[in-house]
Amino acid sequence: MKIVFVQTGGTIDKDYPHTTKGWAFEFGEPATNRILEKLNPSFGYRVVTAFQKDSLEITDEDRKSLAALIQNSEENKFIITHGTDTLIETASFLSQHVEHKLVILTGAMRPERFTNSEAPINIGCAIAAANLLDKGVFVTMHGIVKSHSDIKRNQETGAFY
Repeated sequence: MKIVFVQTGGTIDKDYPHTTKGWAFEFGEPATNRILEKLNPSFGYRVVTAFQKDSLEITDEDRKSLAALIQNSEENKFIITHGTDTLIETASFLSQHVEHKLVILTGAMRPERFTNSEAPINIGCAIAAANLLDKGVFVTMHGIVKSHSDIKRNQETGAFY
């Protein structure tokens, strides 16, 4: 099995900039690289960057580009790291534009660089789901895996359910 990890930005990939003394965030290398280094995975993978944006800034053109990246790849399993604000919207979009592939979207409420981030758990859950599922679009957050059409989010707490 080979999984393609696709960075799109979002909190999971945010880092402290070196020029502003940490009062703002910037996007750096994919958080997935650091997580996979610790995992020493027993599966093939590659990590690509589609774009690096806050999810509130992602457009339908970005989503079309992401869908094309997935659809035109020879691989069949994709884990997309994405900002949580529009993660469900992107999942729904991809379900209409990607066929015969497995796409799992995940992210984090706190940057992976933070010691209290749930990013490694969310990525791990997405990897486990990729081992069990064949095709479709799913979201993995807060220890659950649900189809893009079944996932919901509590706007007050931010929790996915």
